[in-house]
Amino acid sequence: MAADAAGLRRAAELLRQESVCAFPTETVYGLGAHAFSAKAIAEVYRLKHRPSWNPLIVHVASAADAEALAHEWPEAARLLAERFWPGPLSLVVERAHHLPASGGPATVAVRVPAHPVALALLRECGLPLAAPSANRSESISPTTAEHVIRSLPDVPLVLDGGPCRFGIESTVVDVTVSPPRLLRPGALSLRAIRDVVGALRLPGALDKGDARSPGLAHRHYAPRARLRLVDDPATLAEGADPGTVGILTHLPAVAEGAHVELLSADPLEYGADLYAALHRLDDAGVATILAQLPPEGDDWLAIHDRLTRASAS
Repeated sequence: MAADAAGLRRAAELLRQESVCAFPTETVYGLGAHAFSAKAIAEVYRLKHRPSWNPLIVHVASAADAEALAHEWPEAARLLAERFWPGPLSLVVERAHHLPASGGPATVAVRVPAHPVALALLRECGLPLAAPSANRSESISPTTAEHVIRSLPDVPLVLDGGPCRFGIESTVVDVTVSPPRLLRPGALSLRAIRDVVGALRLPGALDKGDARSPGLAHRHYAPRARLRLVDDPATLAEGADPGTVGILTHLPAVAEGAHVELLSADPLEYGADLYAALHRLDDAGVATILAQLPPEGDDWLAIHDRLTRASAS
């Protein structure tokens, strides 16, 4: 549905009735629901086939709205919110005592999205919205309305705001600890965060964020095709049956009989097209996707994270 005044009114009606709708953010499309309605949240988990332990991020219209959901608003939260909101940064804070906990963690992840449709919807409905990616759990996140409709055909309404700008989920930072702790790398770079708060603790190999952040499942963001991370996809694709192999690379690749998705060597541009490229390769019907290992470094951390989880068995 068009994200015009009528579409926003209809979406807001559904949300106030404890139903759900999908809407665009600057990162990916989200499946929105009243964040503190047990009925609405249950519908999100049902539609996505999402495991119950996987938490949700609450989207609000302003930093003041986010602070109202927190028991404490640390200085790091204030500084990061002032610098990056609206934007692709989620902050984990202590949950306000008046919020329903339902046996979940004592924290809540909050953010103010930077998409005009998302902000307009938040203001129209007047509710805090939990909004995980609008797709089946473990599968590729949606960056267009069409992706949502194909993955979740039973969603009552999808607001079409065009392709998402960043194309990769928000960065999640836990500000309940000092120094703040990265839980999920994402669209906002670590360098930008460090410029504001200084030290930033990185997650260890066994540090799953204590279930405080989404996106920590071993397998996540995965296409239907088997995805393998390799050094030289073109060489491995040689001799493959025509049409059965797809290549995802940031460097020119020549491989007869393979579908090649050449993404930018700039990490921001690469991230913006990553999920869309995986969707295109799935649509082409390939059985295997050979993804070239991206460069090392903090700027590529989110890309490494997504590809590693997408290739997990």
